[in-house]
Amino acid sequence: MSTTQRHGHSDTRKRLLEATEWLFIDRGYEAMSLRHITARAGANLAAVNYHFGGKEALMQELLSQRLDRLNRERLQLLSACEQLNPEGLDATTVLGMLFVPAFRLSHGSTSGPAFMRLLGRVYSDPSPFIHGYLQEHYRSISGRFFEAFSRALPALPRHELGLRLHFALKALSGMLAGEDMQELIASISKGEAINDAELLARLISLISPILTAPFDSPEQIQLIDRILQLDNSSAIASAEPVATPRHETRGTLGDQQWIKEGRLAS
Repeated sequence: MSTTQRHGHSDTRKRLLEATEWLFIDRGYEAMSLRHITARAGANLAAVNYHFGGKEALMQELLSQRLDRLNRERLQLLSACEQLNPEGLDATTVLGMLFVPAFRLSHGSTSGPAFMRLLGRVYSDPSPFIHGYLQEHYRSISGRFFEAFSRALPALPRHELGLRLHFALKALSGMLAGEDMQELIASISKGEAINDAELLARLISLISPILTAPFDSPEQIQLIDRILQLDNSSAIASAEPVATPRHETRGTLGDQQWIKEGRLAS
């Protein structure tokens, strides 16, 4: 094979991976087809089979290129922080270790600005293939970070920690996958200059309460129960409007004062 032919094959392979990444971010795994990929890449179906063997292998190659280095560096950072802090790490610090390497790589020329949106799509895509790939290839890193969070939040039962991490990563994924990420950053910075540490600290502060906030407390349950009762009463009143005497209206408003005060009525 001549040098020109080798370069041509390499260029086709690169275009197919770039097209797959763009379509995956935009549509998700199930919604993109090989015809969509080849049309965007300016290639044919035979090229996909030649270079990768099919859609799944093509996607696996893309995920490996994007995620292997990231997760390797996350583990290295976790190990380094644990050595420096043998007494233990707090949950915000552990959460930061998921953000920081990804944020740094998103600035690099090899990953580019689409990297964060790719991560968001990876962790939020409902495809069984994507879920299976993550579980098979990155189970070790998931386990290491779960144990780090477990040590940071020893009072949380493991099943509850798993639930909270699920929602925290879903929230993070939605934030990263959104097309309005730059608008979010501008809103967080309030139009002022902001460095990476300040930006990341504010982003993490949006997510960390999912892990650390009180959960299922009696006060919360009572509060929501009062809202449910009020909602039910309002729905009935809306469906069957009845004129209310003026003196009764005054009492009803008094009962709702707890909402305005942000606490339960005594």
